[in-house]
Amino acid sequence: MPIALLALAISAFGIGTTEFVIMGLLPQVASGFGVSIPAAGHLITGYALGVVVGAPLLTALATKLPRKAMLISLMGLFTAGNLASAFAPSFDLLLAARIVSALPHGAFFGVGAVVATELAAPERRARAMSLMFAGLTVANVVGVPMSTMLGQALGWRATFVAVAAIGALSMAVLAALVPSVARPKGVSLRSEVRTFRSPQVWLSLFVVMFGFGGTFAAYSYIAPMMTDVAGFGPEMVTVLLALYGLGLTAGNLIGGYLADRGTLMPGIYAALVGVIAVLVAFTLTVHVQALAALTVFALGAAGFVAVPMLQTRIMDKAQGAPTLAAAAIQSAFNIANAVGAYLGGMVIGAGLGYTSVDWVGATLAASGLALALSSGLLDRRAHVRDSLLAAEAVSAYPNPVERVPEPAMAH
Repeated sequence: MPIALLALAISAFGIGTTEFVIMGLLPQVASGFGVSIPAAGHLITGYALGVVVGAPLLTALATKLPRKAMLISLMGLFTAGNLASAFAPSFDLLLAARIVSALPHGAFFGVGAVVATELAAPERRARAMSLMFAGLTVANVVGVPMSTMLGQALGWRATFVAVAAIGALSMAVLAALVPSVARPKGVSLRSEVRTFRSPQVWLSLFVVMFGFGGTFAAYSYIAPMMTDVAGFGPEMVTVLLALYGLGLTAGNLIGGYLADRGTLMPGIYAALVGVIAVLVAFTLTVHVQALAALTVFALGAAGFVAVPMLQTRIMDKAQGAPTLAAAAIQSAFNIANAVGAYLGGMVIGAGLGYTSVDWVGATLAASGLALALSSGLLDRRAHVRDSLLAAEAVSAYPNPVERVPEPAMAH
């Protein structure tokens, strides 16, 4: 694998850290600005909104830039947003800075996925993408816990300074390691937007929204499930979240391998079936601590194994202009996050208990599986149609090349 993937992974590590670390710092931020914790939770919602809006917007605005310059520019905006967060004098300005730091999130992963596939050999392109996303998953294992501890020791502002430093490092390694590649000819904003005429692109996005909405429904409330139902102490929550991150990392690498083995759609089906099975099992295993911890790992692995496969799928269906579609999938992930958390909160608020979010998650994942099966059915119909057209062409012209007699030789 090319060393340039290391630069993409470091950048992904920084993005993943800043996205999730705020969850562990909400009490400090709320206390520092004199707001309630639910109000401080708007920092999470604001970030997700920034990703949803920024992914297509920044990708569209930068279609004329070389991809290396675009990656560095996006990380520059990310670094600036985190520095602004560190020195925000009011809560409203902190919220605005969080949205700014979220804007490049989806666009970076969209462009980065395209660059990763171009750097690697064709038979390793999904694994190349999975190595970039490994930075995001490792952030859940190392970056978020360490940054949370830093914020608890030195104040939450120190965390954003550290993340900004990671952003600056990312810019340096991107400049040093990623080769300068000319922007492909014929790729324009119009061609990128044209890809969304494909039903398969939209089906892939909806598979993400529903399938991953299922995992986020459970993950959003993993802490109270582990403390109030499984009986873990609050000090174990960080360990369990790191275990979930290990599951993400394992699933991501397995998914990249399976995608390169040519098992794209069967792999997506299997991943979604796995998510459904894990969530249903969670309603039982959550009552036994050892099994609950194992299920947390399995939930991360089952969910994220589909990420490289879905990213590869949508880029294949984008037909030569994949950057905007690859960025849009990040918007779909964050919509899944918002929908899953919202529906999970509804059933908890209705008094159905914390384990009810697992049933909500399983239902959402089942909807994602139905959409994936529909996408596969469209593929099969298209294959049958193409085969029939080819057969008709052969029958209409059984001898397409007639032998032309050689001219008689002059004597």
